[in-house]
Amino acid sequence: MEFVDRKKEFARLQNALQRKKPQFIAVYGRRRIGKSTLIKKVLDISRGDIYFLADRTSEPSQRQLFSTMVSTNIEGFSMASYPSWESLFVSLNRSIDHRITVCLDEFPYLVKSCPALPSILQKLLDDKKLNFDLIICGSSQQMMQGYVLDSKEPLYGRADEIIKIQPIAPAFVCQALGCDAEQAVREYAIWGGVPRYWVLRENYDSLQDAIENLLLTPEGTLYEEPSKLLYDEMRDTVQASSILSFIGNGANKLSEIASRAEKQATDITPQLSRLKELGFIKKEIPFGESERKSKKGLYHISDPLLRFHYRYVLPYRSLIELGNSQAVLNVLEKTENDYTCQTWEELCRNYISTHGFGNVVYQIASRWWGSYYDAEKEQYTPVELDVVAESFDGKHLFLGECKWQNGNQLIDAKEELERLQTIANGLPFAKDHFVHYALFLKEKPKHPDIAKVFYPDDVLSTL
Repeated sequence: MEFVDRKKEFARLQNALQRKKPQFIAVYGRRRIGKSTLIKKVLDISRGDIYFLADRTSEPSQRQLFSTMVSTNIEGFSMASYPSWESLFVSLNRSIDHRITVCLDEFPYLVKSCPALPSILQKLLDDKKLNFDLIICGSSQQMMQGYVLDSKEPLYGRADEIIKIQPIAPAFVCQALGCDAEQAVREYAIWGGVPRYWVLRENYDSLQDAIENLLLTPEGTLYEEPSKLLYDEMRDTVQASSILSFIGNGANKLSEIASRAEKQATDITPQLSRLKELGFIKKEIPFGESERKSKKGLYHISDPLLRFHYRYVLPYRSLIELGNSQAVLNVLEKTENDYTCQTWEELCRNYISTHGFGNVVYQIASRWWGSYYDAEKEQYTPVELDVVAESFDGKHLFLGECKWQNGNQLIDAKEELERLQTIANGLPFAKDHFVHYALFLKEKPKHPDIAKVFYPDDVLSTL
């Protein structure tokens, strides 16, 4: 798979390294998100740039390994003995005759073996004793944020650039895997925007083969990936994994999660907050309600690979360990459309939030669930709306319905539009708004000209 996207991050790194003075840059993000690949793209080894990947060995071992890397560009550098990181960096400084870039990848491993390292770097940075650009990089979001964003830490306020690497936009799945938009939605529902997952997926002829070999076998490369993700970020991985398991299997309210965990809600709130900060889960609030005040909040797993793991892997782990992954594939086959639809709805909401509709710019789109007044039946009827958004000027309201239908399921656009119009007439927050409607469908419906219809090609084109 070729290097896709990352244009903004690449330009930001390049621009920083072209400044007059040496830069101190911190790059962080989750495992396999592409941090190292991005950094290697801006390094020029022929110029003498140094890329050092730390490991879990002792401090003396790390210093020796680093000096060995330097010696590939500076002959004899590793022959000397360096009793500390400070002496090593100072010696490197004296040995170079031009500005280079040094990257310390997996920086948290270095700090674990030498807790004083951030203070050493602080001293060198404050004394202007580094004549080279320094990039520190790490997969532990919690630790990396602490090093450069925590006011109590030595490196706080020293970084010239702090770059958090985010998942790649879903539109690039088409480019990376060479598939159409419909297939890209199915792929994104499994792998999300993590490029390393895309690279692994590319090794298989079909999505089913990739799922079976990467996720549904004990030897699969991504079989233990969720555990590794949690281990990078959480102290109590057991409770975090339990919470994700409860959410993945339908416990979406705080009270439900606490009940299954057999704990008080206040006991699990810190873990929920941390999982939310890391981007593993999200708290969903009905359109128009305050997150702080609403009592209708629902928790969902937002990371696709974690969502898949806690829906299809963990509940059937015993079968998988016995070699019966086919039983899990059978379950997936029956429920894949419903599973994919959750991702499809999220993409559709993002589309309206970023693209707007009918030359109207909308605020962040969300779901809404509650009851509307059905005038024909003269009663309140419960309903869920997939996409709801209000324009920034407060004059327009957008309502959308999302369906990821089976191949033999023909949606009637006329019926769906009339249903949305009936609901809108009974919604209190729809009054005094110009209401606009659209359908988001996998395939062409019956009466397609009756309503505005968006398909995967439309939605992915701007995401």
